[in-house]
Amino acid sequence: MSLIVQKFGGSSVADAESIKRVAKRIVATRQAGNDVVVAVSAMGDTTDELLDLAYQVSPLPDPRELDMLMSSGERISVSLLAMAIRSMGHDATSLTGPQAGMRTDSHYGAARIVDVTPTRIRAALDGGSIVIVAGFQGLSADTEDITTLGRGGSDTTAVALAAALDADVCEIYTDVDGIFTSDPRVVPKAQKIDRVTSEEMLELAAHGAKVLYIRAVEFARRHGVTLHVRSSFNNSEGTLVYNPKEGEEVEQPIVTGVATDLSEAKVTVVGVPDVPGKAAQIFTLIAKTEANVDMIVQNVSAAATGLTDISFTLPKSEAQQVLTVLRAEKDAIGFQTLQHDDQIGKLALVGAGMKANTGVSAKLFDALHRASINIEMISTSEIRISVVTRADTVHEAARVIHTAFGLDGTEDAVVHAGTGR
Repeated sequence: MSLIVQKFGGSSVADAESIKRVAKRIVATRQAGNDVVVAVSAMGDTTDELLDLAYQVSPLPDPRELDMLMSSGERISVSLLAMAIRSMGHDATSLTGPQAGMRTDSHYGAARIVDVTPTRIRAALDGGSIVIVAGFQGLSADTEDITTLGRGGSDTTAVALAAALDADVCEIYTDVDGIFTSDPRVVPKAQKIDRVTSEEMLELAAHGAKVLYIRAVEFARRHGVTLHVRSSFNNSEGTLVYNPKEGEEVEQPIVTGVATDLSEAKVTVVGVPDVPGKAAQIFTLIAKTEANVDMIVQNVSAAATGLTDISFTLPKSEAQQVLTVLRAEKDAIGFQTLQHDDQIGKLALVGAGMKANTGVSAKLFDALHRASINIEMISTSEIRISVVTRADTVHEAARVIHTAFGLDGTEDAVVHAGTGR
């Protein structure tokens, strides 16, 4: 008997009919002879609606109370899903994150899992029950308060449960048929990928691919969990995200996919004295804000002035806090001005096969040149090339690059619901 962990997102349990459809899939997995544990998100837009409600009653909601509120959406989902399964003649047990043994730190709104003790889950499984766990939430090991895990929290919950239970696979159900070579909403000719390494998936998730969140992929890679991304709307085989075994030689396509991201801004620190220690001074200040800096580029200093410019990208939501901190230390650092640009787009070309193939950068830059798309920043890793363009050109850039590297399919991809989650 296999143990399968399944995760269903908000679009998969958006209403009563969707919940009954999900219940049928879970029961079918159980009838196939498997033990089943399910992590569930809040229904549809419930989380966003709760957040809006919080800001209607308070301009600055208390973080602890906000987590109490935000965790309620998943409790609704798990209880309704358990009811649906029971109505089909199968035993089901719903558990909150804390009841399931999810222990976290006390960082409200973005808690990190520190331990999983699935005692009640194992007891329920031993009793023949299907276990339904509220995703996105846990209990602080320090304060005993309810916490939420932040974006992608239900994905992370599912992967953490799979690791703790030593599950055979963790199935992530969404509204697309698997992981595609690009976002089908941006590149209609995107093709489904059958298998992708966790290393490639990390790069895609970090650069805008929304089907899996990076924290869940990191957790899966660290703990050796195999992910199976599937559609909750059909029986398509989906995409396996796997960790290659040590010494395993796998012939990879040169390019696996193209990801885009419109959620970042660019900050340029203009006129920085080009002397040792200035970059450290700048990024030490930024680190205190806990901003997530991504690409960093430093220009060659001007011979006449001895000054340079340092540009970096970060989430738009974190830019103002960083600008405020830097302005407060302008005299101490000695820079001239700050520039803030929130109309950028980031494109990443990812593929493990890039390690052994030359000319990838040339083809990328030539394709963008032919489409008259200007590149503002460039960053690379062993299996990725990232560029920053104008926000209004990044989707066209993705389509151009997708075609240039022969990734286009013959038919448009199918998106069943519309969110990619």
